[in-house]
Amino acid sequence: LAAARARGRVADHVLLCGPPGLGKTTMAMIIAAEMAAPLRITSGPAVQHAGDLAAILSSVSEGDVLFFDEIHRMARPAEEMLYTAMEDCRDDVTLVGATTRTGLLPGPLRDRFGFTGQLDLYEPGELEQVLVRSARLLTVTVRADGVREIAKRSRGTPRIANRLLRRVRDFAEVRADGVVTGAVARAGLKVYEVDELGLDRLDRSLLDALCRRFGGGPVGLGTLAVALSEERETVEEVAEPFLVRAGLLARTPR
Repeated sequence: LAAARARGRVADHVLLCGPPGLGKTTMAMIIAAEMAAPLRITSGPAVQHAGDLAAILSSVSEGDVLFFDEIHRMARPAEEMLYTAMEDCRDDVTLVGATTRTGLLPGPLRDRFGFTGQLDLYEPGELEQVLVRSARLLTVTVRADGVREIAKRSRGTPRIANRLLRRVRDFAEVRADGVVTGAVARAGLKVYEVDELGLDRLDRSLLDALCRRFGGGPVGLGTLAVALSEERETVEEVAEPFLVRAGLLARTPR
């Protein structure tokens, strides 16, 4: 970005990849701020026809940063039109794409991004920095042990950390003196059913069903979803990724 500014040119197109809640939208805002450029925001699901993309591109001005969230969900006709647009707009507009599923992007589209950034889950110490800043913005008094307690239960994800901080703040204001200490954080997160590993009710129900009803598995996704009274997509998209990363669940090809 500094090199692009020094040349007086727009930055190259940027692709941001990683799980939800790690700050891809925030990174796009930072890119726009660093380039002192307006940020235009749209998303893949909003672009279902080539005409939708044409309308978006006609509304951007030279030097703008155009942010495409969930770019992998764009319709194929619009995707193919975007190939050409990215080449034509290379010197006028910076396109920032964000995706949680890089593998769904066609190779020709991925190759047109000049830089690909992979966002990883945060370490607890990094989340503590996020929480301290968020507490300052929310004007919440948080002790170091309270920050630690929330950070270690946040699954390495800033979005979850900020959500838990707001809920613990509510608990502290009603049930305590408004100060988030370690004890208050533990008590508040117990009310919201978030345990020491960051597991919530759905996670524990899934593990309980897998271990007790099905003898540790293996068990099919559909059967497990019925046992939990949840949709297959909820089990696969909401609960499974973290449990697999945490080593609490093994996934077979079936």
